[in-house]
Formats: sequence, C-alpha cells, structure tokens
Amino acid sequence: MNTKKQEIIINDIIINIVFKKIKNIHLSVYPPDGMVRVSAPFRISVDTIRVFVISRLGWIRRQRRKFEEQERQPAREYISRESHYFLGNRHLLNVIENGGRQCAVLRNKEYIDLYIRKGASILQKQAVMTEWYREQLKQIVPELIEKCQKITGVTANDWQVKRMKTRWGTCNIKAKRIWLNLELAKKNINCIEYIIVHELVHLLERRHNDKFKAYMDKFMPNWKQYKEELNKSPLRDENWSY
Repeated sequence: MNTKKQEIIINDIIINIVFKKIKNIHLSVYPPDGMVRVSAPFRISVDTIRVFVISRLGWIRRQRRKFEEQERQPAREYISRESHYFLGNRHLLNVIENGGRQCAVLRNKEYIDLYIRKGASILQKQAVMTEWYREQLKQIVPELIEKCQKITGVTANDWQVKRMKTRWGTCNIKAKRIWLNLELAKKNINCIEYIIVHELVHLLERRHNDKFKAYMDKFMPNWKQYKEELNKSPLRDENWSY
C-alpha cells in the first residue's frame, strides 16, 4: 500500500491525513475553502499528528482567513459582454449563435467570439471555452518550456495540461513529468513561466526548503512577485469544488 488516509477533527476543523513513504510531516491548507491536509510518514502516530496540528492552529486559521477574504469570480453565464481573461488581459465575450462548428476565437485585444449552437446550455458554452483555453495554453507552453529548461539546465520528459483543484502546477519527479493547471491560460506569461520554473526546480530539489528557494532566486529573481500575483488571483467560483 502506497498511501493510507484518515480524518480527524480538531477545534471543528477537519484534518485530512495522508500517510506516505516520506521522511517528514507536511502541513498544507488549500483553496478555496481552506481544506487542511497533513502528509505524514507511516511511522508517525495519529496522536503525534494531533499535537503537531494543534501547535500550528494559529497558522492554519490565518491561511483559511486569507482564502475567505480572497476575491472570487462570480459564476460565469457565458453571455455577450461578459468579462473573460486570457494571458492576464480582460476580453469581452461575444456570443454568436450558429448552426456550424462550435468554437471560440480571439478576435482582437477586446473580444473573444464564442460560436455556439442556438439554445446551448451554460455547461455546453463552458465546455467550448474550456477546450479553447486548453488549445491556447498548449500552443504557448512549448516555447516557455524550452526557455525554462535552458535557464535551469533541467529537462522534463513530458508535460501535460489538466484541471487541478489546489495547485497551479505539479511535478512527477520519478517520471520527470510536469502538469500545468488549465487556469494558467488566464494568467500572464510571467506567471506561467514562474510555474514552469518552479516545477523544473523540483527535479533538482523535492522540498520547498532553502535550497529550493536559492535555485528559484538564481533562475528567476522576481519569482516571489509572480507567486504573490497568483496567490492574489480571484478564485473561480465554478469547478473549484481547484
């Protein structure tokens, strides 16, 4: 068995425990609602984890408060003149009902044209927009990957795009595969590049320790700025349940 999961409750906070083949305890609080997860070695007892979490309750509450105060995007209706973002820029959606191919087209710096069948539901419109974002990100990423690999001196074997509930990116260190969150298509290029560098650095150092931060400072001196920008980005109301 590679992992074992368990839940405990401390001060009305549900703590999700995942036992893994790791050396140390890791505590994380995830958006949008402040889910708390503890990753722990199999040898650590639940009582020890309980004491550890109690000692960090102040930090947990601060992180959860940040998410509560964070701006959230209203649920998308996919109607004309609704705001949608691409590479950090705001565009107005222009919905065009037709009987042909359903697709989205970036017309200029102001509009995204959404061609959709008459009577299409919000979910159907969302699916077309989601696929467009996926296609756009897949066109953008290869050049950025090549650039970041030259900067870091590290090469990934593969990269993919997918929806993720709690992370902008992740890395399978053993397979040397990078996963990028589909939502990055809405963020500016620097933020996308930051996530790619971040995941490539994990191939040099697994943990977010001083060594990891030193690599980030070396390869991308302004990385903290882009990290902060992503952390302050509005959370999606839809599909975050990211």
